[in-house]
Amino acid sequence: MTASTSPAPSTAPGATTGRRWRGLRRTLLLGRANWTLMVRNRTTMLYAFALPLFPLVLLFTAERTGGDTNAGVASIGTALVMALVFPGYYNLLSMFVTRRDELVLKRLRTGEVRDVELVVSMALPGALVTAAVFVLTVPVAAAAGLDLPLNPLLLLVGLLLSIVTFAAFAVWTAAWTRTAESAQLTSGPVILLALAGFAAPALPQAAQRWAELLPGAAVNELVRVGWFAQDDSGALSFLGTWAASLQPLAVLLAWTALALVLARRSLRWEPRA
Repeated sequence: MTASTSPAPSTAPGATTGRRWRGLRRTLLLGRANWTLMVRNRTTMLYAFALPLFPLVLLFTAERTGGDTNAGVASIGTALVMALVFPGYYNLLSMFVTRRDELVLKRLRTGEVRDVELVVSMALPGALVTAAVFVLTVPVAAAAGLDLPLNPLLLLVGLLLSIVTFAAFAVWTAAWTRTAESAQLTSGPVILLALAGFAAPALPQAAQRWAELLPGAAVNELVRVGWFAQDDSGALSFLGTWAASLQPLAVLLAWTALALVLARRSLRWEPRA
């Protein structure tokens, strides 16, 4: 008598879809809880909203100078980078270190929550604030007499890449940050990396080529191209903005890949012994 063999169990498409929806639901629920905690912290809210929105006041200086494009690029680019650095990067860094040291992350990982869900849920509040700052720049710029964005889709692509980049840098920085208080020091190199690109126009020509490879400079250039449709050759069409943005998008994509690799290799869920 021959023993019957049963076929190996296979994962049904419906079951896979169900797991993905449950994972998405867990991520959103955790993200909502993280948002509530962030809103209750006044210091965090100051970093999240006041600092990024302050550079937008300079847009009204651009109005007095006839809607100068350079002033508009500087103000909008600074606002976006400040949003990426403080609510997007520093808030996640502080949150990750605090919860790691309190063993909150270790306890959450013993349940159904996957690692990627845990990290994404902590990054969501900062990402939402960054997106809100981007949306607010549109009516403020219009009130200051500047043009509306010619290619908002291009700006959105650059913004999403930047959000992922600085969130990954936050996880990487957390690996060698012992306490939330020491994050004020360990975050310095990444903040300098983000802001140094704005000094590119003031540098010698040889140094400008290197400064343009920094993420802050890439964001600034995307604002110039995608919002004001301007580059070194002059005015651009809608399709021309995509061609002119290849270099800054490639720079941001390279930084995103590097940040994700660093974050994955250095991720720590428990405090050092």
